[in-house]
Amino acid sequence: MGKRKSKKAGSSVERKAFSINSPDFADLIGFRPTYSGVSVGGQSALYVPAVLQAVRLISETIGSLPCKLYRETAEGKEAAKDHSAYRIVHKRANEWTGAGDLRTRLTADALIYGNGFARVVRFEDGSPFELHRLKPGSVSALENAVTGAPVYRVSEKAGSRDYPHTEILHVPSFLATSPITFGKEGIGLAAILERHGAQFFGSGARPTGIISNDKPQGSEAGAKTMANVRASFDEWQKGGGPLFLDSGWTYDQPAMTSTDAQFLEHRLEQVREIARVFGVPPTMLFELTRGTWSNTEQMGAQFLQLCLRPWLDRWTDAMTTVLLSEDEQDDHYFEFVTDDLMRADAASRTANMTALVTNRIMTPNEVRAILNLPPLPGGDELSNPHTTSNAAPAPAPAKEPA
Repeated sequence: MGKRKSKKAGSSVERKAFSINSPDFADLIGFRPTYSGVSVGGQSALYVPAVLQAVRLISETIGSLPCKLYRETAEGKEAAKDHSAYRIVHKRANEWTGAGDLRTRLTADALIYGNGFARVVRFEDGSPFELHRLKPGSVSALENAVTGAPVYRVSEKAGSRDYPHTEILHVPSFLATSPITFGKEGIGLAAILERHGAQFFGSGARPTGIISNDKPQGSEAGAKTMANVRASFDEWQKGGGPLFLDSGWTYDQPAMTSTDAQFLEHRLEQVREIARVFGVPPTMLFELTRGTWSNTEQMGAQFLQLCLRPWLDRWTDAMTTVLLSEDEQDDHYFEFVTDDLMRADAASRTANMTALVTNRIMTPNEVRAILNLPPLPGGDELSNPHTTSNAAPAPAPAKEPA
């Protein structure tokens, strides 16, 4: 293994200061309310079902994708299974955490709190041995005032300790800020709509039926009659049999008004708004109003290209920084296997790759490398498999003896 150059963080560390009246300070301590009056934080936002689904969708998908360490060779690439980092990213991050579980947890930390952190535990020779998750609240991202390199101050039992950027795996969200922070107004409105609906139906705000009489019922006899009608109605609701009313009494059941329909549309719009905040297709948050078989498949491809791809790039950059030495970074790289996500559009993908091979743009082995398949003998030739122009002529049949 290549030797890592020693780069100490130095003693000069710069910390960002906030005025107590600054909005940034309110965001930092988590006490800045929304205009709707609802306080939206990392944990409280998860009680909004659309937010929970978005966080779970992104983090669990990244955790389920296999990650491998590859080494460049003269023939292409090969899995670097002899490297200690291969086991960390592909099998187990440590004794009690699988590699996928750690990616799921750190991605969720980044989505909820803005950043996900893990500390590298190394062998005596400096090669990586394990990754240990750090609670986001225990890590402060600082900056070396001399070099400008990140420095991470970690709160430990014995006090705080500063680590250089090569010892802390850091997976940030966009601008190192949680999407929940950027979208707190939309999430707060969704929480209010859900709370209003729960209270509305929970308190029985809408009557199950309206029983009326054209004649005034203000007398004592009228009150007794109304009590009897109420008792008959309650029994009817329990048993489901026919309801008999005396002459003059009518029963009406309230219908859904335009206000009710607008309330439901508002709830659907907030699901779409939360989908925009996290960059996921609305159909993946189970908002299927305009979902069809064709556009749902395309949205699945967009989920990989527009939502997951930036996250996967952040992950590979973070792992390269802490798990590979500077010499190893020249010919080693991490890669996620995304074949399972691409299979949703298998027909168009297969047609595209077939055209690349038949038109002699790519070799069969180059296509197989994209599919994470091993090379085949003779697969490095630019030839059209559907033609026989390059094939050797068939041998002539043997002449029969006279």
